[in-house]
Amino acid sequence: MSAHDGPERPVTSGITNHLAGNVDGQLAQVGVVHGPITFNYHAVQGVPTPGGRRPNQVPRPPRRFVDRHRTFAELDEVLAVTDSPGCPIGVLNGLPGIGKRAAASQWAHSNHRRFPGGQLFADFARLRAGAGGDVSEALAGFLRALGVHEPHLPTGFADRTALYRDLSAERGGMLVVLDGVTRPAQVTALLPQGEGSALLATSTRRLGELALDGAALLQLDVLDPDSALELLSAVCGPRRIADEPEAARRLVELCGGLPIAVCLCGARLLTHRRLTVGELVAELTDEQSRLSRIAVSSDHEERTVSAVLELAYRDLPATAARVYRALGHLPGLSFDTAVAAVAAGLGATEEAQEALDVLERASLLSVLEDRRYALHELVRLHARQASLAEDPPGTDRETVGRVLGHYRLLTVLADLAVRADRLRITDPAEAAGATGTLAASGAEGGGPSPFAAADDPRHDALCWLEAERSNILAVLRTAIAPDFARPVWQTAESFTVLFLHHRHLADWRESLELGIEAARRDGAVAAEARLRSLLSRPLLDLEQDERAREHLDTAERLAVESGHLALQASVQEFLGRYWDRHDPARAADAYRASLALNAEAGERRGEALARYFLGCAQSATGDHRAALATLDEARADLLALDDHRMAARALADIGRTKARLGDADGAVTALVQAADDLKKGEAFHYEAQAREDLAELLTDPEEARASLRRALTIYEEGGSPRAAAVLARLTAD
Repeated sequence: MSAHDGPERPVTSGITNHLAGNVDGQLAQVGVVHGPITFNYHAVQGVPTPGGRRPNQVPRPPRRFVDRHRTFAELDEVLAVTDSPGCPIGVLNGLPGIGKRAAASQWAHSNHRRFPGGQLFADFARLRAGAGGDVSEALAGFLRALGVHEPHLPTGFADRTALYRDLSAERGGMLVVLDGVTRPAQVTALLPQGEGSALLATSTRRLGELALDGAALLQLDVLDPDSALELLSAVCGPRRIADEPEAARRLVELCGGLPIAVCLCGARLLTHRRLTVGELVAELTDEQSRLSRIAVSSDHEERTVSAVLELAYRDLPATAARVYRALGHLPGLSFDTAVAAVAAGLGATEEAQEALDVLERASLLSVLEDRRYALHELVRLHARQASLAEDPPGTDRETVGRVLGHYRLLTVLADLAVRADRLRITDPAEAAGATGTLAASGAEGGGPSPFAAADDPRHDALCWLEAERSNILAVLRTAIAPDFARPVWQTAESFTVLFLHHRHLADWRESLELGIEAARRDGAVAAEARLRSLLSRPLLDLEQDERAREHLDTAERLAVESGHLALQASVQEFLGRYWDRHDPARAADAYRASLALNAEAGERRGEALARYFLGCAQSATGDHRAALATLDEARADLLALDDHRMAARALADIGRTKARLGDADGAVTALVQAADDLKKGEAFHYEAQAREDLAELLTDPEEARASLRRALTIYEEGGSPRAAAVLARLTAD
């Protein structure tokens, strides 16, 4: 009702009421009314009839927006208007700072024509910060946007929900965008009822319960390098990127493709014009201060990546927070539940698994395709920062020690599963931490080897070593300190069993170099000799023969000093491998010395190996008949020892020797079988050598090329210099 006062006149009660403007409500009690009166009646309390004001609450997206094409295509499909009942729901999940709100705003504005009923928006982070902020307050905001005046706004949650359902059903064709939701109920309570409506939510947490309501959970990933560069260029200007392209690419790499980090770095470059991209890269290279330097300050506040991650960290329960801080000290790039339990010092993997589930739902870690976990690099730095602030001094060192113990044990067990009778200096019982028993996992405890129950323990052990290769190497790098010397060299020695099968030459060399340094610090003469002799193998494959010879000379001296006969025999064998390339006669002498020492030490496998290499040396000196006899005897011994891998290598050399004697058919037969056996035994490097030699003998050009292509693939995967020569053969044909 609108009442406009005329001149004042007394009423019979002697009281005068002045009423100007609008009076809202269904009833008005008045005495004498002067002036015109206009009555307006609405069917629903204070709500405009259909066709009234169209709400448009979603914030404008940032001007600088890149990528997300795949995510938007998924949203187009998820939120498409269909004839099926129910409101389509899309939920964008992801790491804090990944750009969920920006993506939601961008999609909403790009699709505003699809929602003629308007767009509603609620920021739950702001609502949580306010007094009494909850779903009820979000409903109140929506009702106001739909035209409900304040006096008619229901006070109770149930009444607000009912009115919202009525109005959203009447309007239809609406998009509701909810930012920063933390509970499924925040979504389900705000579902619009009208036909053609949809709801898009963002959450750091993975709200799996919403799948029961038909929601599609879409994970936002970090930006790829090109998109991250595009974003950086948009923030600080393309000229800065064009002037220092390599530094710019390194900068987005240090940001890990995290949009907020890229934007903050771009803002620093924009506001500090004298700061070059290269100088900023130099600042961020230091892990200890990286997070603090990815920041922008103003007169009123400082925006940092740490602050964004801190919000998610504060909401973690105690055990999940403890695991999170421990993960900050992990040297590797990925980890499984057992490693997380060991790192956090938890006795049960079940407790660690529950904590990891919490961290995954909080988007603080991701699950890899092999079911391991990984932390974004900046999240790892924040977790470490939180640990340094909250945990006792020395926690980082204790964590690394526990993880090293875990990997030492499992690497030793994997080595035993592949070849129990291989020469090793490490005492497996010592590595297990318990006499006569081997722990299944973790740094302590008893039980069988985790590889023993597998159908093929050897294969499972190699698969585990391959999957953990980068993590084991990272632990060795981090733990190279005097007090960790013994477990480092023991791990490095056992780790070499992987590289005897899968020739990752650079990793093999680095792990042995770390082990040698650790053995030297530990005063373990025999271990140092063993590791130096092993190091000669990747060095020879990398064509660094003189470095290999230097290590072998030192290994020979140390082996004699140790008094370990089997070790001395092994070093002589490795010396023979060096002389194979430079003086076959001296190689044969070294193998004969190895054969004699192994016989004296009672090492049957060592004897068989020395005899095999002696046969190779005999063939290299032109004594092919004697070589065939020696190789046949060595192969028979190796098969008797159930060493099928080395027996296959002996068969390959029997084939090579037959080729030198002019028996092409016999050579092809032997090499084909040897290559297949080596592949089955995962001795891929030696398989490649056999296939190279086989290609020389095959009369069918296509078969020869196929054999070379297989060899090339193996060499390229292992980083072998032989790849270039094989590629040249393929391109020349």
